[in-house]
Amino acid sequence: MSPSTPAPGPTPIAGAAPLSLCAREPHVPADRLVAEMVPPPRFDSVRFSTYIPDPGRPSQSEAVRALEDFATGLGEAPGTTVGRRGFFGLGRSRAPKAPAGPRGVYLDGGYGVGKTHLLASLWHATPAEPSRKAFGTFVELTNLVGALGFQQTVQTLSGHRLLCIDEFELDDPGDTVLVSSLLARLVEAGVALAATSNTLPGKLGEGRFAAADFLREIQGLSAHFHALRIDGEDYRHRGLPEAPAPYSDEEVTRAAQATEGASLDGFPALLDHLARVHPSRYGALTDGVTAVCLTGVGPVPDQSTALRLVVLADRLYDREVPVLTSGLPFDRLFSEEMLKGGYRKKYFRAISRLTALARDAARLVDTP
Repeated sequence: MSPSTPAPGPTPIAGAAPLSLCAREPHVPADRLVAEMVPPPRFDSVRFSTYIPDPGRPSQSEAVRALEDFATGLGEAPGTTVGRRGFFGLGRSRAPKAPAGPRGVYLDGGYGVGKTHLLASLWHATPAEPSRKAFGTFVELTNLVGALGFQQTVQTLSGHRLLCIDEFELDDPGDTVLVSSLLARLVEAGVALAATSNTLPGKLGEGRFAAADFLREIQGLSAHFHALRIDGEDYRHRGLPEAPAPYSDEEVTRAAQATEGASLDGFPALLDHLARVHPSRYGALTDGVTAVCLTGVGPVPDQSTALRLVVLADRLYDREVPVLTSGLPFDRLFSEEMLKGGYRKKYFRAISRLTALARDAARLVDTP
């Protein structure tokens, strides 16, 4: 459809002006970071019973059974009492020594096989109060350490029964040492661990830094987990049409003006703005936004920018915010070199998630 022939769509709201993500510079206090360590809205209602295993992929059913057993074993252990101030590591009795052997489960698999669904189901199934369970992405966990400091993070999480870490990846040596030290302290305090990733624990960091120099730390991380492999196809594309082609600038602008709570930004300007906002604030950047509309989508210029965009894509996907765009389709965001490099799994995940959100956004233009 040519720009001169506008597609039918919602009638613009008189006097309405779209929001702009570029105009937002949110401040996120540390206590909000802690309070938000729960499954995101997309996974509020998921349970093991709502996960539909592929009959042709027995590893999926096996993973459900293993995680159900793991959750059952996470009932209150003798001697683990938490006082009123125990959430922040104060007033708590001494935690028992951690049992021998792995104290966690590690879900390894490709994109869209339901790993986050299963991780959130484990969080919901674990017999403990929500304040004694934590759920966050790897990036959110490292951001929490940055906000609270290492010792306070250890105290905050040591009273928990379970820590779930989604999208577990190690991007640099500093993160390797930080996370290895943090998880070792939490395991000593009796905290159970669960994580998802597209990379087996022993392979973390490969292709991104000299992993051999940090082999001890990586092996230490691996020792905390029993790995569960989950095979399957990306459910976001099973039986669904291909992602809609990008629209014209005029269509995107008109849809943004007609949709209450929508944002409208130029893609290059948004990429520049993300460099000025800490990734821990990307979730708050989208507070109250019902749809993200972007004009002029083009290739991401460099790896630092690309990794920031990956974080934003994750936060939008978590919050089920549709994304309507003009310009290039999402499968052309990242260069061939990026898609073959050490961060390729992050980029493919971002493409997969943005494609799903683009499908959701089609209704903003197609609704009469």
